[in-house]
Amino acid sequence: MAADQGKAINFNAGPAKIPEAVMEKAQREFINYARTGHSILEMSHRSTDFDKVIKGCEQLLREEMSIPGDYDVLFMQGGASGQFAAIPLNLAALSRNKVQSCADYVVTGSWSEKACKEAEKYLNPVKVNSPKKPYVSVSDPASWTRDADAAYLYYCANETVHGIEICEVPETLPGVPLVADVSSNILSRPFDVSKHGIVYGGTQKNLGAAGLTITIVQKDLIGHEHKMTPSVFCYSEMSKNNSVYNTPSCYGIYITKLVLEWIKETGGVHALFDRNQTKSTMIYDIINGSDGFYSCGVDPKYRSHMNVPFRVGGAAGNEVLEKEFLTGAVARGMIGLKGHRSVGGIRASLYNAVTLEETGALAEYMKEFMADHHDKQ
Repeated sequence: MAADQGKAINFNAGPAKIPEAVMEKAQREFINYARTGHSILEMSHRSTDFDKVIKGCEQLLREEMSIPGDYDVLFMQGGASGQFAAIPLNLAALSRNKVQSCADYVVTGSWSEKACKEAEKYLNPVKVNSPKKPYVSVSDPASWTRDADAAYLYYCANETVHGIEICEVPETLPGVPLVADVSSNILSRPFDVSKHGIVYGGTQKNLGAAGLTITIVQKDLIGHEHKMTPSVFCYSEMSKNNSVYNTPSCYGIYITKLVLEWIKETGGVHALFDRNQTKSTMIYDIINGSDGFYSCGVDPKYRSHMNVPFRVGGAAGNEVLEKEFLTGAVARGMIGLKGHRSVGGIRASLYNAVTLEETGALAEYMKEFMADHHDKQ
């Protein structure tokens, strides 16, 4: 996109768009935060001023996510991928299998697959749902082979790459805590934290900048870590030190606080959910009504409201048309629409910060492109 075209319409999957009001406030406070005479980037993480930032961020998160009091909120590093290791390291001891610790994994896409693969280093992860590629649906939960001895049951609430979202909380067996990766749909819809043992996510999609990972842990799950667990991944160590065992992602925490303030000011999670449903419906309606010109192979029951993958020119996609589609989108100021390299095609990420007007601009472009190219598919 040419520099003189102004700000892009950003459909990137992550790092993703941050609300403009947040960016503007951060810009105003960048050099001199709250009249302290220096930037958040220069501020001691153990100062009184930063303590107010991190506590304010936690309080807002608790309010917007309705986090019960018996959960700790940990501000961690290492991204969601770091939690792929941290979770088994902290919870493996909860397995009732005394021969080899085990855990259950619902594998519905590349991120849950990677989490399951990482867990192999620390315990025996079992895929409960016999996943098949390409990932386009979720098997009936009644068919899942859950293990009563499992340390936990793990699932990814929204698969960013494949556009699969699990909106109904999976049922787990008595005594087996539920773990959810909510990196790409956190605070995009109402979510019941109380049904989970751990809820975690990177903030670079819906809650701010890359570099910060929020991990919400039921307190009775803390303190069971393997003795070899690194301190920065140890829930008890991070809890005991109020997330400042080491220097945290200070600026990331500050940006997330601003995003949470924006969420509160714009109506909270229920208002966001309404907008997100409207946005995704705009795009899915065009796909569904395109007579095959656009196609989305994901089971309608599990189509994500956050990440909409689709092909242009038929179910298998026409690479020439898709390249032309992307080129035309960039010319109109739209970026980030190229599908993940592992699946190809197009992907529109409609995170909280993406507006109805921006989504409408994409919808209109899709209609125009189809009208101009329908005979070439």
